[in-house]
Amino acid sequence: MKNIYSIFIITLLLTSCGGGQKNSTENVLESNSLETIRKKRGELVNEQEALNEQIKMLDEKIKTLDTTKHVPLITTFTAKTEKFEHVLELQGNVTTKNLLTITPEYNGILTHVYVKEGQKVRKGQVLAKIDDGGLSQQIAQLKIQSDLAKTTYERQKRLWDQNIGSEIQFLQAKSTYESQQEAVNQLQQQIAKTTVKAPFSGTIDDVITEQGSVVAAGQTPLMRIVNLDDMYIEVEVPESYVSNVVKGKKVQVELPVLGKTIDTEIRQVSDFINPANRTFTAEIEVPNKDKDIKPNLTARLKINDYTSENAILIPQSVISENAEGEQYVYVVSNKNAEDVGTAKRVIIETGKTQGDIIEVTNNLEPGAEIIKEGARSVKDGQSVEVIKYKEAGNE
Repeated sequence: MKNIYSIFIITLLLTSCGGGQKNSTENVLESNSLETIRKKRGELVNEQEALNEQIKMLDEKIKTLDTTKHVPLITTFTAKTEKFEHVLELQGNVTTKNLLTITPEYNGILTHVYVKEGQKVRKGQVLAKIDDGGLSQQIAQLKIQSDLAKTTYERQKRLWDQNIGSEIQFLQAKSTYESQQEAVNQLQQQIAKTTVKAPFSGTIDDVITEQGSVVAAGQTPLMRIVNLDDMYIEVEVPESYVSNVVKGKKVQVELPVLGKTIDTEIRQVSDFINPANRTFTAEIEVPNKDKDIKPNLTARLKINDYTSENAILIPQSVISENAEGEQYVYVVSNKNAEDVGTAKRVIIETGKTQGDIIEVTNNLEPGAEIIKEGARSVKDGQSVEVIKYKEAGNE
């Protein structure tokens, strides 16, 4: 209404002096006289200043006479305390420590493979045999020599116990027997390496090398064995969570491929922070009673790293920031019966976020009426009117 009055007054003033001024201005322009043109311009500037002063006076009067209140319409919500469980979302892969590709400890020909793919085996069970290259014959000869050395030693010992013979003969017999025994033990250890045994109980997942192939110690993969009982997820956690992500923390594991969600916990946290990416490793136990969880499955993790029983949570969209980097919200105070109150700016401190929700840690009390819609357009100390959608819908 104020703007309409102002335009109306300006129009009247311009209309009252428009005709003569137009002709006068045209005449001055046609004169091509610099002095005359400058003089005319000065007159117009003076007239404009006078008009502005009159408009200002009219606006002030309108302001005192107009009883209609023009205040912005806003919506609010009430701050209240509630339980807040913040979760850290990460991604990892399922693995197991009982997953091993078996390689031989001896060079030679793989003469026998005693198992097949999918077969369950026990710890210590013989899986394959490698040709020993004649070691069996050598050990037979060494055992004969060892038996002879043992007999000689025992006889020499009996004589020595009766103070018969020289000490040097006794010691030589003892040394010969012990060296023969050591030679037999070493050869037996070599022969034992030709037998491939299961390092733990599990299932033969893949037989890689066929019977009759030449294998090299520590290089040729023979077969892969896996045990699905002790499954876990290994995940890298940013170092900023080192004090919150600890052993025993609850974890929700989602396996998208299986459409399965498991509630478990952290069973181990490493004490080493990787300097390359500033992370540490956490292990999450994964129960696998149905044996449907396989190694290398992708898993999504939600780790409960922070819990507050009495947190004040607000939408991030209602928070603004000033030039000093301080965060603030607007609350409504001194609200009357007509739901008209005053917008008050409150500087707040915030904590953790979850989605579009953030925790307020300081300067906001439960029960405060916080401006939601319209928060970006109000100013500190401005009058505002709170609208309620239910009341608006009933009208």
